[in-house]
Amino acid sequence: MFTVVPGDGSGHESGKDGSPSLIDEIVREGARRMLAEALQAEVDAYIAAFAAERDQDGRRLVVRNGYHQPREVLTSAGAVEVTAPRVNDKRTDPETGERKRFSSAILPAWARKTPKITEVLPLLYLHGLSSGDFVPALGQFLGSSAGLSAAVITKLTEQWKAGQRAFAQRDLSGVDYVYLWADGIHVNIRLEEHKLCLLVLIGVRADGRKELVALADGYRESAESWADLLRDCARRGMRAPVLAVGDGALGFWNALREVFPQARGGRCWFHKIANVLAALPKSARPGAKKALAEIWNAEDRAHALTAVKAFGAAYGAKFPKATAKITDDVEELLAFFDYPALRHEAPCNRTEVKDHRRRAVAAA
Repeated sequence: MFTVVPGDGSGHESGKDGSPSLIDEIVREGARRMLAEALQAEVDAYIAAFAAERDQDGRRLVVRNGYHQPREVLTSAGAVEVTAPRVNDKRTDPETGERKRFSSAILPAWARKTPKITEVLPLLYLHGLSSGDFVPALGQFLGSSAGLSAAVITKLTEQWKAGQRAFAQRDLSGVDYVYLWADGIHVNIRLEEHKLCLLVLIGVRADGRKELVALADGYRESAESWADLLRDCARRGMRAPVLAVGDGALGFWNALREVFPQARGGRCWFHKIANVLAALPKSARPGAKKALAEIWNAEDRAHALTAVKAFGAAYGAKFPKATAKITDDVEELLAFFDYPALRHEAPCNRTEVKDHRRRAVAAA
């Protein structure tokens, strides 16, 4: 069920490390599959309930009839394309004489945006992927009004759990991650009391492909939570990345030094830009955002340092706190410039990947 490497890895990314777009893509695909399987289960249950009703020739009155035209449903992770199954119900109402029609309780016929699908499903997909517990997905998303039998609900949960187990236990020894991106995602929907966030690890291969490495429940600032996640990855064969990227407030850094001490740390520009802009008045944010882009989008370290000085000159006098967020972490923020080969080469086999990693370490 779960896609570890979405698409072909060539999609456009919104952040410097690409992480927000990748998470959205993973969640959209997971939500689409969960929704499709739930709709299929709902239709199967409806048809099975009237399997005994037949016409005078012995043919069933309620049968499958292909699929509806694909349509998009808006979710908090973006638009999800849905292809709902169709039902041919030939029964008639004895009082009115009108044909009976199947109506999905999960996804109404003309719905394009519903609270359950918009807010709950993508987050519950992440929760299920991190913990293997998909019961909240059926309880909060499908709800009792969906009319699914206990047997159908059990079948769906077991199907999703099997996919989650395969994802969580897969061998990582055959993949070389050059960059590793880490963050804690807080969800708005409280699945259980004191559940703080989902810990996310996204790896970038030497050829530039990005993929979800691991996802687990934990505490964002807890070094032990991150260490448990990294230890599990190490047990499954993952080697230390050359560069790990994340927000400066994470407990991830202590965990990284414990489990993969040879990995170098770098700061996430996606978080840093948000922190800098939050320390500026609204009137100064557009210009500052453009100036920050000149730094992280520079062609090399020398040009990036020049852009850092320009940012300090423009904003240091009036907004010293915002400027310090860049100047105090400049080495970590520009760490990826120390590995130019990693951004331009695309190794195609294991030997080339190992050579690639050796050159990167030597460059440090």
